[in-house]
Amino acid sequence: MDIQELFGVKDKVVVITGGSRGIGLMIARGFVSNGAKVYISSRKKEVCDAVAAELSKNGTCFSIPEDMSTSEGREYLVNEITNREDKLDVLVNNAGTAWGSSFEDHPEKGYDRVMDLNVKSMFFLTQGFIPLLSKNDFSDPSRIINIGSIDGLTVPAWDNSAYSISKAAVHQMTKVLAGKISKHAITVNSIAPGPFESQMTEVLLSQARNEVEKICPMKRIGVDEDMAGIALFLASKAGAYLNGTVTPVDGGIHLKSQNLFQL
Repeated sequence: MDIQELFGVKDKVVVITGGSRGIGLMIARGFVSNGAKVYISSRKKEVCDAVAAELSKNGTCFSIPEDMSTSEGREYLVNEITNREDKLDVLVNNAGTAWGSSFEDHPEKGYDRVMDLNVKSMFFLTQGFIPLLSKNDFSDPSRIINIGSIDGLTVPAWDNSAYSISKAAVHQMTKVLAGKISKHAITVNSIAPGPFESQMTEVLLSQARNEVEKICPMKRIGVDEDMAGIALFLASKAGAYLNGTVTPVDGGIHLKSQNLFQL
């Protein structure tokens, strides 16, 4: 059993939303560096283009900037990939946002923004890509990897109610879709990250990094290889029989995450 054949992703066609920064960029870098053909999408054209150009120094990466929270943006991305590729091997639904307000003060516009991008866009983008994702067979099926969060597994103490609810919805969506579309030779799995270096965690880690590291059983926050590794595994032949799973990637923080922000 050859390890390159088992864990390799060479020549796979991959789409990553929110791929220009944070967790999406970690995953994109992992796929590009290992021979996949990667398309990244994010709202800011100049950033998306610059990141794709940088990643292309070590492989193949293309930029298709669009806003996944809108039906027009999702339709554009699907049409662009359909015009360029005969099939899609991996869809990473990573684009997401948060809104830092307490439940008592949470505005409706903030709730809608979080749900539209974190849940609704993931549902309908996946729907739009089904024809391209249906081109593989059950020996090496196409993969959908949804990015959830450990905040969707427990009740975090920090004030971000809509975000936590949206990520719980992502985890349930993963299971529902796995049960519904696997007949097309597509697996659907979720990754639930803990704290990684990103724009979303910048404030938390600037104020309480030491405390976060202390509460983690592994005594550190996540690094790029942690996130790239699980995504590559799920997309490789080694992960072909996983379906409907939610995998925490947090060093075990979810085991005590209710205390994470009570610092």
